[in-house]
Amino acid sequence: MANEVVIYHNPRCQKSRTALQELEERGEEVLVIEYLKEIPSVKELNALCVKLQLKPVDLVRKSEALYKEEYKGKKFTDAQWLKIMVEHPVLIERPIVVKGSKALIAREPGVLTKFLK
Repeated sequence: MANEVVIYHNPRCQKSRTALQELEERGEEVLVIEYLKEIPSVKELNALCVKLQLKPVDLVRKSEALYKEEYKGKKFTDAQWLKIMVEHPVLIERPIVVKGSKALIAREPGVLTKFLK
C-alpha cells in the first residue's frame, strides 16, 4: 500500500506506544513490526539507515545496558554495527516510523505531524 505507514515497534516502550497511538488517531494505515520478534535483516536495517539518513551506529540505543556493557567505547564498521543490531535487536533505536522513502525515529512528541505531511 503506497500510503501505508510502517512502525518498528516495541510494545513495552512508552514512546513507541505513544507514536503508534498517534498514528492510529490520525487514521493512518499502519503496519506494526514488533522488531524484537520480527528481527530486521542486515539489508532491512541498512535500508532504514538510508531512509533515516543515519549511520548504523546512530541507530544504536546507547542507553541499553547491553550497549554499555559490551559495546561502549569500541569501534565497529557500519557492517559490523548492522550485524550487531540483528544479533541484539534490543539495541535498535525505537520507534522508527517509515512512510515511502522517508523514515523518522519518533521519540519526541509531535514529530509525526510534520513528518506525515
